[in-house]
Amino acid sequence: MTELLRQAISEIEKLPAEQQDAIASCLMAELKDEQAWSARFETTTDEQWDRLAHMVRQEIANGETVSLV
Repeated sequence: MTELLRQAISEIEKLPAEQQDAIASCLMAELKDEQAWSARFETTTDEQWDRLAHMVRQEIANGETVSLV
């Protein structure tokens, strides 16, 4: 366990049980979502990545994107 996680848990332990459960529910939902994204990325084929890259290049060429900087 990292030091930051240890500190967070220490602070959470000071809260009432209801708030602890609310935070735990949020963390569990976040972990489940992260696992789902990881599974999706792992099953993405090179062909799918190539199609996505082509679509992005087309959008850029067509001026359909906005610079983030």
